[in-house]
Amino acid sequence: MGRYVPSTGNDQRAMLDELGLESIDRLFEDIPREVRIKGELNLPEPLSEMELVRHMREIAARNKTVEDYICFLGAGAYDRYIPSVAGHILSRQEFYTAYTPYQPEISQGTLQAIFEYQTMICELTGMEVANASMYDGASALAEAVSMACQATGRKKVLIAKSVHPQSRQVVHTYGTFRGIQLCEVGYDDGRLDMEELKHMISKEVAAVVVQNPNFFGIIEPLDEIAELSHSHGALFITSVNPVSLAVLKPPGDAGADIAVGEGQSLGNPLSFGGPYLGFMATTRKLMRRMPGRIVGQTADTSGSRAFVLTIQTREQHIRREKATSNICTNQALNALAATVYLAVMGREGLKKVALLSMQKAHYAYQKLSSQGGCSALFSAPFFDEFAVKSPVPVDELNKKLLESGIIGGYDLEQDYPELKNGWLVAVTEKRTKDEIDMLAGKVGEL
Repeated sequence: MGRYVPSTGNDQRAMLDELGLESIDRLFEDIPREVRIKGELNLPEPLSEMELVRHMREIAARNKTVEDYICFLGAGAYDRYIPSVAGHILSRQEFYTAYTPYQPEISQGTLQAIFEYQTMICELTGMEVANASMYDGASALAEAVSMACQATGRKKVLIAKSVHPQSRQVVHTYGTFRGIQLCEVGYDDGRLDMEELKHMISKEVAAVVVQNPNFFGIIEPLDEIAELSHSHGALFITSVNPVSLAVLKPPGDAGADIAVGEGQSLGNPLSFGGPYLGFMATTRKLMRRMPGRIVGQTADTSGSRAFVLTIQTREQHIRREKATSNICTNQALNALAATVYLAVMGREGLKKVALLSMQKAHYAYQKLSSQGGCSALFSAPFFDEFAVKSPVPVDELNKKLLESGIIGGYDLEQDYPELKNGWLVAVTEKRTKDEIDMLAGKVGEL
């Protein structure tokens, strides 16, 4: 490492003269000498722009990304194709540099984009109202649980153990400080155990929470769960995969009161874990209990189409101590990416993405079972992700696959100790037959 040599040129002298100081030491005299750095900083010599770009590329090349590797890892974040137009629109300065519309009257473009996003989320979920987006799928689910407790006046919530483990952790964290009692309901053949749910539910339960498709990729019986929940006065909350809604019954049609989910699959890259966006939609009855903000459409004084912040539940300047949530903003740029993606794909395009993912996942399941030596963990129907039992420890399997340029599936045993050698494999529309065959072949070799 080289030495960092502080500037002693004319610029520094001019700064000191302007401040009326005779030396650079006088600038820092308020800092106690015992905590000041002694000697010179151990920093490298400065680089030219060309050298710096080359250096950063060398560092970035150490990462193993889906641009270079075949990815079969999902578990909540998915390697999906993003049309190039999404990046072009997001990079426009009026979107890329925009922040929260504190003065909505002069933020018509931003408000319109959010309004279109809300409309599309309502169409996808079959719900009546959507907000302007949440931080991510996990916090959206936690906010939905809090919302259900406020609406029912109850503090007990039943959540399926087949809900994403990290989402359950976030819900538990939120609930701990709000006095919410969270009880987990087990699974049977990968699905919510209905008999256990019937035994646990009562008039004290505020909500029943499930994920569909669940963490194992399996499709839950939403209608049956909704009917049982409502018969005890509890709300029904579903966390859904938005792509699956192109082919599966939307939660609104299945009786859900609140639908949330992770929107990363809608035009947002993996980005090493974020930023993502959470979506939330509900019924008109629960609209005023929904956290965040809602953009509405109206007409201005000249009769032209205009947009406004219809509802804001921000605690700082609207509800204060009566606020329903401490959510202060929304993921506008990520929501815009989802809006562009849905607009470009359209109904038929999104349906094709869903069908391709589902068909390829079932092909991969068959190949891994017949050629890869894997055995089924569950027999219930799945969408584009499935769980199998690996013929070798999953950690060892994934390390070997990585050597062949394949990012393997998720190790279920780390969250579900009872599923020893459980391997969760995700297959999106990007995966080809040759890639799936290669995966099965490599697993078979082990």
